Amino acid sequence: MAARLGQRRPLPPSARSHNKPGPPFEPLDREKTCPLLLRVFTKVGGHHSPADFAVRGKEPKDEVQIYTWMDATLRELTDLVKEVAPEARRRDAMLSFAFVYPTKNGHFTVKEIGKTLSYPNARRPNDGSKALGTLAFEIGDYLDVAIL
Repeated sequence: MAARLGQRRPLPPSARSHNKPGPPFEPLDREKTCPLLLRVFTKVGGHHSPADFAVRGKEPKDEVQIYTWMDATLRELTDLVKEVAPEARRRDAMLSFAFVYPTKNGHFTVKEIGKTLSYPNARRPNDGSKALGTLAFEIGDYLDVAIL
């Protein structure tokens, strides 16, 4: 069935481009917008490998499910991870965030999108103000958090 003029069909998951950041993202009215389920996987020392996500239902065991919105920032997500991962509460802890999503050939890829500090300071800049919606996040992607 052909799309009408002026209408665009959504791209299939395999044609997504996670290489370019999305358009500027307006904050949402969280009272009126339904949250999304974000599956977050944490690991101390580094990111999970793409092979860890290869079999559906056999994802890594260190999963936290968070209901959030597309305008959630990496700083907000850092604070939520700190609630469930004691290692992330260290004064010198750095959290590295990565999206995990399937490529067009069906294999998963892990793409780093930003880093935050557990306790931010002015001398060490971080990506805490970046929102999921500006980072080309798509509903269904996983979030992998390496606690360094």
